[in-house]
Amino acid sequence: MRVGYFDCFSGVSGDMTLGALVDAGVDGRAIIEAVGGLGLPGELSFETVRRGGFRATHARVKTEEEHAHRHWRNIEALIDKSALTASQKDLSRQIFLKLGEAEARVHGIPLERIHFHEVGAVDSIIDIVGSAVGLDLLGVDRFECSAVPPGRGFVRAEHGRMPLPAPATAEILKGVPLAESHVEMEMTTPTGAAIVTTVAERFGPLPAMTVESIGLGAGTREVPGQANVLRLFVGVLACSAGADRVFMLETNLDDIPGEVVGYTTVKLLEAGALDVFTTPIQMKKNRPGVMISVLCDEARIPAMEDILFRETTTLGVRRFPVSRHKLNRKAVDVETEFGAIRGKLGWLENRPPTFSPEYDDCARVAAERDVPLREVFDAAHAAYARASADHPTRDH
Repeated sequence: MRVGYFDCFSGVSGDMTLGALVDAGVDGRAIIEAVGGLGLPGELSFETVRRGGFRATHARVKTEEEHAHRHWRNIEALIDKSALTASQKDLSRQIFLKLGEAEARVHGIPLERIHFHEVGAVDSIIDIVGSAVGLDLLGVDRFECSAVPPGRGFVRAEHGRMPLPAPATAEILKGVPLAESHVEMEMTTPTGAAIVTTVAERFGPLPAMTVESIGLGAGTREVPGQANVLRLFVGVLACSAGADRVFMLETNLDDIPGEVVGYTTVKLLEAGALDVFTTPIQMKKNRPGVMISVLCDEARIPAMEDILFRETTTLGVRRFPVSRHKLNRKAVDVETEFGAIRGKLGWLENRPPTFSPEYDDCARVAAERDVPLREVFDAAHAAYARASADHPTRDH
């Protein structure tokens, strides 16, 4: 399994992410072309610089001064009408949505009323969309990330002087392990925090891996006594193909309504659980109950347990590591008579892959076209079968 690991020893920002992706091997011209298609008054370029004595790639964005603030709907429309691929559009939306939801919680207003301020500026849009394109083009199966140093001291924003981490950054980094900050500056920006928390499946030390390339993305400032760079390691996990370790959390409940159980499972999945399921059980004194089981990465255990303790009446949660053996997986799009449908391929080495259409895509198309859901599923499977017959070696 190919993995990308963000080493954020000096924090993370949008321009650092862009620089690290290009330095790790992503074609910078493809990113420049993609963001150029947005039609914004800004220009992206990449240059080689030195930070703390080390060579790195710096993403430079030149823009005209703007006074307009953009809302979520403006940014969403900009992404939707672009020429980005479906996966790049989806990732761009996810990153912006994470930012918007954090701002909405911080200010206590609905997402639709949020002015994106600095995040809605041209340079930030280019940073986010360009990073989404680069992350997609890097071609890894998963991303992981180190603990994140937010910085210390104060930063001046539109609402005045604020202690670090900035409110939106702190909101985004909830549930993420933070590293000690040795520098009096903003080391992690809201944009950088949104990018890594959107894509990273695990936060922790560098995994056992065979490194293929290392990208260094330069921050804008020189930092005394420290190289102000983001490192991106790209390589292959050293564990056996398709194997990893996650954690199972379990709790038994017999005194809450079923509606609360359902609501809790939704919140767990929204918070990043890999899977959540319930099992009917017989508890002491012959009381019927339910067991909630949560599968998650180790870094997300605190967030999962917080939800279980907050939303249910449980007095304790069991946790234990479990090993998994997974199929190799790859996201693919197929063209059907109903339009493009996203799906996943799964395969073991030397065996033909299986194709599974994404339910959300199929359900959306079924509702929009007023056709049975099974017809959309059948059309997606047929489209994949035709594509495989035309290109029998392209699957994996």
